[in-house]
Amino acid sequence: MTTVAYQGEPGSNSATAARALYPEGGQLACTSFEQALDAVTLGTADVAVIPVDNSSAGRVADVHHLLPESGLFIVGEYFLPIRFDLMGVPGASLHQVESVRSHVHALGQCRKLLREGGWHTLVSDDTAGAAREVSELGDPRHAALAPPAAAALHSLEVLRSGVEDDPDNTTRFVVLSRDASAVPHPGEPTMTSLFFCVRNIPSALYKALGGFATNGVNLTKIESYQMGAGLNASRFYVEIEGHPDEQRIALALHELRFFSSEVRVLGVYPAHPHRLKN
Repeated sequence: MTTVAYQGEPGSNSATAARALYPEGGQLACTSFEQALDAVTLGTADVAVIPVDNSSAGRVADVHHLLPESGLFIVGEYFLPIRFDLMGVPGASLHQVESVRSHVHALGQCRKLLREGGWHTLVSDDTAGAAREVSELGDPRHAALAPPAAAALHSLEVLRSGVEDDPDNTTRFVVLSRDASAVPHPGEPTMTSLFFCVRNIPSALYKALGGFATNGVNLTKIESYQMGAGLNASRFYVEIEGHPDEQRIALALHELRFFSSEVRVLGVYPAHPHRLKN
């Protein structure tokens, strides 16, 4: 049986994604992204399911900071539609609510409701954890924004359902493993994730990325970040459409390596069907 580590509590969106990907697997709830990755590294879990992007709130987890040093590989991705309910203790009514708690990203994805209610907001470590906290308080003045599953799990009543600002609100998760996956065949919809560090010379980034443009390779993501407090050349996290064995990808990576001091492929994995809808 596959053991899946995730950050959060039972009833969270991460738990839902883990169950969707591994319906027969065991789940290991972790308090942080680092703990979830460490569980895989140490063999306590087989894989970790980590959110990386949300269509409304942007970046979720600083995976580009965590992944390169973890030694883990991206072996899959999953797009989960995100739904939030406003929930309170049994018998509570909407007009009694004075404060709403949830994860900071969930609060950011339900701004319209929060403005409408004019409530005080409190940040919790996790959406499902916010529901648990409200249940433990037992006070009708406190409510939580959490996934629908959390209400039944913590014996709460839904005060208003489907309160996310964007009905197409979606979070992308990646699956991390100690071993690289058996990659898809060239020609099948495939994603490649990598990071690189450019040489500290003028126009290095322009030249490093030039191979992707000239070879017709689509970059779906590029993010820069600094390692440590120094002023060294930036590192970049990149995701591209395609397989490294395709000639155009191979040529682009060859040019990238020429102008970079370090290039590391973090994963080659099947593109999720959600991408084909866009």
